[in-house]
Amino acid sequence: MKLYDSRAAPNPRRVRIFLAEKGISLPTEPVDLARLEQKDPAFTAINPLQRIPVLELDSGEILSESVAICRYFEELQPDPPLFGRGGLEKARVEMWQRRAELEFFFPIALAFRHSHPAMKEMENPQIGELVEPNRTRAINFARFLDSELAKRSYLAGDAFSIADITAMVAADFARPARIVFPDDLPHFARWRAAVAARPSASA
Repeated sequence: MKLYDSRAAPNPRRVRIFLAEKGISLPTEPVDLARLEQKDPAFTAINPLQRIPVLELDSGEILSESVAICRYFEELQPDPPLFGRGGLEKARVEMWQRRAELEFFFPIALAFRHSHPAMKEMENPQIGELVEPNRTRAINFARFLDSELAKRSYLAGDAFSIADITAMVAADFARPARIVFPDDLPHFARWRAAVAARPSASA
């Protein structure tokens, strides 16, 4: 089993953090995005969508998409639970994971992909008009998170979950996307400091 990875991209980082929380290590194969190795025929044969991360199982089967890979490892090693326990908690984690991905991670990624010079080859055409609306969406969601995090320690409750991983990676990726969060978000700032202090954050 091995993971096709890149230190330059946020999605593989989600999987690395998840694995670190689980205490799972596995071989990795780097994919150089700057050199467009994800578009090479050899990698395209592995994932025709030309995206990372990709998990290659010992059987030869390929799993792609960050959350799908994380779900696979959750089934292999349920503890600590990062997708929740029981029906209600699992649904709550799923709700917040989806919100973090659609309302925070994706807008930040779009702002980055359509503004950063390094993305010219990968995001063709870059559409400048998409940048500011998505920056605004990300900041508005951070405000929403601040109000919600006033009520609990983490996004989905009192336990760290996949939803926090997605939101943490998104918040960190805001910097290269040139998104600056307002200073008047104390609960959001408290949460960011707490998740950044976890050993897995450096994975």
